Amino acid sequence: MTVMTAEQIEHFLDDVFPQRMGRIEQVGEMSATMRLAIGNEHLRPGPRVSGPTMMGFADVAMYVAILAQIGPEPMAVTSDLNCHFLRAASGDHDIIAHAKLLKLGRRLAVGEVSIVSAADESKPVIHVTASYVLP
Repeated sequence: MTVMTAEQIEHFLDDVFPQRMGRIEQVGEMSATMRLAIGNEHLRPGPRVSGPTMMGFADVAMYVAILAQIGPEPMAVTSDLNCHFLRAASGDHDIIAHAKLLKLGRRLAVGEVSIVSAADESKPVIHVTASYVLP
């Protein structure tokens, strides 16, 4: 059961992490879905979505999935993040992150994030595994 709604998390992040990327589409049991509208600041030549943009966006999606489960905790921090870039994401379309928590303990959360292009949601463009230390 989630302890925060998407709207509550958005308001919390506006206060503690206003520079984050993307908007929350939904949160659920051990999961979150976010969307990022791609702008020029997210592009590399091609135009393709840059790797740092997708890694940062995946990190935010993971944080949102955790917040939905544990409540407003600004000091939950990334301890490990591993990315596999699977294909290029066109800069002409939004990207969507699907975060899923695999383990949520008292001190550690472990999960994965799959990012897809809104142009073709059937093929992931990046797969991320990450862990967070919980205070």
